Amino acid sequence: MPADIRQLIDEKPISSLQLRVVFGCFALNMLDGFDVLAIAFTAPTISQEWQLTPYMLGIIFSAGLVGMTLGAAFIAPFTDVIGRRAMILLSLTAIAISMALTGMTTNATQMVIMRIITGLGIGSILASLTSLVAEYTPARKRSLMVGFMQVGYPLGATAGGFAAVWLIQLSGWPAVFYCGSLLSFAALVLTYLFLPESMEFLSSRQPRGALDRINRILARMDWPRLQAMPEAPPVVVKPSVKQILTPEYRKWTLLLWTGFFMAFLTLYFLFSWVPKITVDAGLPIDRGIYIGTAQNFGAFLGGVTLGYLSDRFGVRPLIIWFFTGGVIAMLAFGFAPPEVGLLLVLAFLIGFCVLGGFVGFYISAACLYHTEVRTTGVGWSIGAGRTGAIIGPYLGGVFINMGYPTSVNFIIFAVPLILACIAIYLMRAPQLEPV
Repeated sequence: MPADIRQLIDEKPISSLQLRVVFGCFALNMLDGFDVLAIAFTAPTISQEWQLTPYMLGIIFSAGLVGMTLGAAFIAPFTDVIGRRAMILLSLTAIAISMALTGMTTNATQMVIMRIITGLGIGSILASLTSLVAEYTPARKRSLMVGFMQVGYPLGATAGGFAAVWLIQLSGWPAVFYCGSLLSFAALVLTYLFLPESMEFLSSRQPRGALDRINRILARMDWPRLQAMPEAPPVVVKPSVKQILTPEYRKWTLLLWTGFFMAFLTLYFLFSWVPKITVDAGLPIDRGIYIGTAQNFGAFLGGVTLGYLSDRFGVRPLIIWFFTGGVIAMLAFGFAPPEVGLLLVLAFLIGFCVLGGFVGFYISAACLYHTEVRTTGVGWSIGAGRTGAIIGPYLGGVFINMGYPTSVNFIIFAVPLILACIAIYLMRAPQLEPV
């Protein structure tokens, strides 16, 4: 029996516990999608109630993303010290409390503060989910499983869009945030009861009782127990960005950050502003939400498709093809007349191509880094990208406030996708080739 956990996972068939881990992380990512985009779905109602300008609304959109950036860059790396499961539990606690308080806000300043706190929790949890899925799946299926987990985000946003229409009509916009809080508390309990720690993390860091914890997990998988841990103790290092800027990683890390930044910039402009733009074009609020929901459903299917194909063809060329399709769909949406049917189709295609290609960056980050620094690498990549996510909604608010037509905005925000394609084209790391 090999003592190396990675070798064991790669050689064994996928067990039911591994699938439960993947689906559990998928469900948690769905919840994150609901929590993040709750503000996009409630924005038209909040804007009318509080008489907010597009500029102020852009600041509120970006507030949550500021928190996500800080959480991904400065909190998530501690996952490589305390464990993936512990970080997920802490993050869910912060999300549940802050979502409840968001529903009680009465002005834009309070909303900004609460969205930052929610963002801290979401930014901290995303890298942990990516690492946990990558470390529980064999290399031959890693791209598919990581890609599948990531599309929980837009699926949660899709469900959130339908729920938001009903909740707003029933009890007003605060009900959307109260619902997110209750779901987060439920997820906290279920995670505590059923989600195991990463065996690779336990093997690498070797906290007290690591062998017993690994063997309990192996027993749940009906795999033979390990007799001993690796002889050499792991090197304990503090989480630091320096670990992913060593000569081994520097070139790939900087290109990955560039791609994340550019893709996030466009993606969050789309996620934040598409419902509001369509409402401003003269469509009813519920139609605007449905168009945003179509975009997110397309994102779900696009991410699954890319994850499936990347195990066969490699993730790099697929990102380029998906983003190229995204540029075409965005330009078509920007010049399209305000007809619901047409906009639904184009929004679906935008989501399929843009979020589908974007999932490829998460797959790239999960494959690029070793276990000891994986969450640090994924977290800093997300953090670097989140600066683009902050800028995108804010710039969208500025341009809309200045009176730029929809077509010009979509031309402007298609350019970063082209730059992301260039970054991924140059990122010829051997870890990203198909197994």
